[in-house]
Formats: sequence, structure tokens, C-alpha cells
Amino acid sequence: MTLDEATKNRIESIVASDRTVLFMKGSRENPQCGFSATVVGILDRLIPSYTTVNVLADPALRDGVKTFSSWPTIPQLYVAGEFVGGCDIIQESFASGELQQALGVASPEVAPEITLTEAAAAALRNLESQAAGRDLHLQIDARFQSGLYFGPTEPGELRVETSGITLCMDPLTAGRADGLRLDVEESAEGPAFRIDNPNAPQVRPMSVQELKAKLAAGEALELFDVRTPEEHARARIDVARFHDVEAARYIEALDRDTPLVFQCHHGGRSQQAAEHYAALGFRNVWNLEGGIDAWSREIDPSVPRY
Repeated sequence: MTLDEATKNRIESIVASDRTVLFMKGSRENPQCGFSATVVGILDRLIPSYTTVNVLADPALRDGVKTFSSWPTIPQLYVAGEFVGGCDIIQESFASGELQQALGVASPEVAPEITLTEAAAAALRNLESQAAGRDLHLQIDARFQSGLYFGPTEPGELRVETSGITLCMDPLTAGRADGLRLDVEESAEGPAFRIDNPNAPQVRPMSVQELKAKLAAGEALELFDVRTPEEHARARIDVARFHDVEAARYIEALDRDTPLVFQCHHGGRSQQAAEHYAALGFRNVWNLEGGIDAWSREIDPSVPRY
């Protein structure tokens, strides 16, 4: 099949848009085939953010990317503009560590300090008695989403002993788990495990007075308004950038140490936006307390209230 110039240019633009790009069936949140789901699961363990392209939504793109890469199947992974391969190759390179190296992911083989409460240890011992000899695993992905499960030991895993319980984990999880505390709490469905991880990215509050002082001092920060276009047009902080698709792409390309501040009307929507970017690995994320309403009341009365 011959690839037309327009489709070729489009694919080249997509590949260049992010360091890691996955052409797949479905989306990261909802893969539409098992091979795509497998690759998403691997990438989620390694990196907090990457671009996915749903080829099912565009037949020309689905066929075109196969010609572009000279690879007959989907999914297809690109890192730093280079074609890595499909599902089988990605699984192999993940197992060998080559994928981690390509993505720039360090694999510290350090046993973390993990604390189990008496209730958590007792609950895990009870589950172990029903696990038919399978090992207990802890997994923490790149967005610091944690999970416990029973299964066979995988190559390269570390075994961490704590409170008479053995936890198996891959080196990346071990590097994210130091200081982790595991407890049991009551939920609507009954007792449930609670995992508190001090390494997980946190959103910090910023008062409008603090924001004013930082702006006056010329501190380097990025301020984003996550309200609707109508609200942004009605009342805004002059230096705040409206958070649209282009702004989202701009943020995801920033260094993960970039100070980010999110603002809405009163602080609710901006808290959710801030948590989203903290989960993507940004380490200096703030939510503007009281939003633009507090800015109008306490800093700049010329900004209309609504």
C-alpha cells in the first residue's frame, strides 16, 4: 500500500508530538483489544503520561501507520520518534529492561521500608491461607496507583519481609514504596485495605495572597484557569492561561518540576485538575484556595464576581 503525503505528514506530526506515542485500538482508559490493553498495562507501570492514538476512530490512520512503520499489526509504540514495535516486542523489551532504558526509567533495586498495622497483617495472613501457595504482590504504577494481588513470582522481583508477611514487587514498585503504610479501614462494602504512600505526588494549597506575592516577585510558575470559556471571558486573572486542549498538551510537555497553579471559581474544579497533573508526575502542584472569587474579594476588586 502506498502512503499518501498528507497521511504521512500527519503521522510524522503525531509521532513528534510527544516522547512516547502509542497507536492502539481504543484509549488508555478503555483499550479495545487485548494486545493494546497489554501494552497500556506495561506503559502505565513505567511512565505517568504518554500519548495514545485510537486508530479505530480513523481507518486511514489505522492503515497508514502500518505502511509508515512497515509493521502489519496494532498496537505500535514510538519512543523519541523511533519505532519500538508491537505487543510481543514490547513485552520482550520490558522483560529484558530494554524498554525501561529507552524510556529513561531507573530501576533501583533497594528494599523499601514498609509498615503493616496489626489489622493489615492479620487480614493478609488470613488471605494467604486461602491463596493456595501463591505469592502476595504489591504493585505501584507510575501514577502511584497501588494494588495487592496473589500470583506467581515474576523474574527480577524483590521479596520484602515485614510483620511476618512477604511482599513481592518489581524494582520500580520498590523504588516508589519506601515509607508506605498499609492498614485496614471500614468501607461501604466492609473492611478494605488502605495504602498510604508518602511518595505519591501531593497537591498543595496556595492562598491568593501567596499567588500575588509570587507573581510580584517574578517567580517562575504556570497559572491555568480550568473554568468554562464563558467564565474565563467574564472574569479572569490576567496572567492565567485558559486550560484547553492546547494548554493540556503544553503542560504535558513541561519538565515535571515546573511549578503549576490551577484556578477555578471557588477551588473545587481546580483541585481535581491539580490532582490529575500530580498523578502524571508533576511534583510542584498547587490549587488556588477560593479561586477567582477570593482573588476578586482580597486582591483585585476590579475583577467581576459572579
